[in-house]
Amino acid sequence: MNLELRHLRYFIAVAEELHFGRAALRLNISQPPLSQQIRQLEEAVDARLFVRNNRRVELTCAGEQFLKDARGILLQVDQASERASRLHYGDSGELRIGFTSSAPLIKKIPDVVYQFRRRYPDVHLHLQDRNSRHLLTPLQEGKMDLAIMRNTPLPDDLQYRLLQEEAMCAVVHKDHPLAGSRRISLRQLREEPFIFFDHQGGTALYSEILGLLQRYQITPDITLEVGDAMAILGLVATGLGVSILPSSFRRARLSEVVWLELSEADARSELWLVWSAQRQITAPLQHMLELMSSLH
Repeated sequence: MNLELRHLRYFIAVAEELHFGRAALRLNISQPPLSQQIRQLEEAVDARLFVRNNRRVELTCAGEQFLKDARGILLQVDQASERASRLHYGDSGELRIGFTSSAPLIKKIPDVVYQFRRRYPDVHLHLQDRNSRHLLTPLQEGKMDLAIMRNTPLPDDLQYRLLQEEAMCAVVHKDHPLAGSRRISLRQLREEPFIFFDHQGGTALYSEILGLLQRYQITPDITLEVGDAMAILGLVATGLGVSILPSSFRRARLSEVVWLELSEADARSELWLVWSAQRQITAPLQHMLELMSSLH
C-alpha cells in the first residue's frame, strides 16, 4: 500500500487524542473506517504504532517516532503549498529589471519601484543599469524579465508598451549666446560643436538624436563622444559644446547648463517597457506592469 497524506492525518489525530472515538469525531468520519486505516498504515510501515485494548490506547516507541516524522512531513507539505501559492500570486519570487541610465530620472520609475517594494516585500528585485541595445539579448535569453528603455528597433520575439513620452531639449552653457532664449530651432545649432554619445556605446539615444538632426538636414559637428548622458552634461557645463537630451535629464541640476525647448514637434523621445513575447509573464512581472500603468 502506498502511504497517503490522509493516513498521516488519521494517525496524528489518534495519537493526539489517544482515543479512536474522539479521533473519528475530530476527523468527521466513523470509527470503523478509521480503525481500518490505522491497521493499513501499520502494515505499510511494518511496525506496530499503537498498543490498544478496550480501555486505553497508547503509542509504542515506533509510534512516538512516527508521530514526530508525520508532523514534520505535513509541516513540509503545508510550507511547500504556501510557497507555491505565494509564487503563483506574485507575493514572493524575483523580478529582474534592466533600465537605461535615464530611467531613474523619470519620477514615475522610482515611484513605481518604491510602491512595488512596499506591496511585495518578499519579491527580490534585481536591477541592472545598461544601455538600451544591451538589454535586448538578456530579454531574449530569459536572463531578464523586463527592460525600461528608449525606443529602438526590436526583434520579433520582444514586445513593448509605451511608458512615457517626453520632449527633447537643447543643452547649452549658461553663457552661450542662445542661453537667453526660451525656445530655439534645431537649425540654430547647425554650426555648433556637438558633444555626442559614443556611436559604439549601444545607447538608443545616439540613433534617436542623430535621426532627429538628419530629418532637418543637419549634420552635427561632433567634436566629443562620451559614453553616457551625465558625461555629456558635465562637458556642456565646461563650455566645450552643445548637445540634445531628453528633458528628464533636467533633474540632474547643473547651474552651468541651460535647457532650451525645441520648436520641432517631432523632437520627442519615448520610454518603453519591453519584455519577451515568447516567455510566460510571471505574477511579479504582471504586478510591475500593472503598477507602471496605474501611476501617472
